[in-house]
Amino acid sequence: MEQDKSAGVLHSQRALAEVTEMIRTSHLVHQGMLNLQSFDNAGNDLSGDSDMIFGNKIALLGGDYLLANACQQVATLRNQDLNMLISSAFRDLAESNFIGERDEQNNPLPTKPSAHAKELATDVNSLDDLGFGDLEDNTEPMKIDGVVGSPEKEWSLRHVLGGGSLLGKSCQGALMLGGHPESLQKQGYLFGKHLSLAWQACIDMQPFLLPKLPMGAQFSLVSAPVLFQLEHDSALYEEIEKGRKSVDNIDYTKVHQAVLDGPGLEKTKILQRKHSLAAMKVLNELPATDARRALQNIILAMQEL
Repeated sequence: MEQDKSAGVLHSQRALAEVTEMIRTSHLVHQGMLNLQSFDNAGNDLSGDSDMIFGNKIALLGGDYLLANACQQVATLRNQDLNMLISSAFRDLAESNFIGERDEQNNPLPTKPSAHAKELATDVNSLDDLGFGDLEDNTEPMKIDGVVGSPEKEWSLRHVLGGGSLLGKSCQGALMLGGHPESLQKQGYLFGKHLSLAWQACIDMQPFLLPKLPMGAQFSLVSAPVLFQLEHDSALYEEIEKGRKSVDNIDYTKVHQAVLDGPGLEKTKILQRKHSLAAMKVLNELPATDARRALQNIILAMQEL
């Protein structure tokens, strides 16, 4: 197998990394499209919105171009199992846009927590309860029964579908291309998935590390601190419901202060630590190399954010 001597990786593994980046970028570009007609105004003339229409066309074509190139590059690797694996990651990204409720611009809204939802975030050993069927066969669609309305499960599903699956399957694919056994490939998937969720928890915490939300600033309403606060105080959901037409109608300062006053931020820190430990556990089973140490350093650096 021909290697890139400067990095110690296979050319096919480098190509897979490029494919992963193209898929992720195409997904983000497609998400930049705007809904120019609400349900109330459907069918109206849009000639006055020519600039916005052009922007949507560019977003659509640009995303499609990247996605088409990614598909072509995967095909050139001539590995049917890898092709199926990456194709299932495409599907997961698409499904991530259909989880839970959304406003008219397709911005995600949290689901009102179920009174029977099991609390998992305070248990660092509760990862087995988050299985969506991907632990058995991650090429099949994930099971979502009983997920919506359970804060941690809903958060995990959204972000596994929206990015964790892609990173995990890319790690699995890299090990597949390296000729490693299937058992190690599965560990690669788990590492990528948990690393992605740990990083997402870090991102979710950032707006709530400030004592006061800057004027006009917004944050994700499906971030872990918000979901955990809604679980703690369901009365806050009355504010969330104001955003069914547009998330701009929500008082973000009120939601921000509620999260600071509640347990949501602390539970998110536990959530981040839980996925970091799960990713580190996989790494500890691998031989000691510079690559393993680099990945461990990434996980350790997240604890300091």
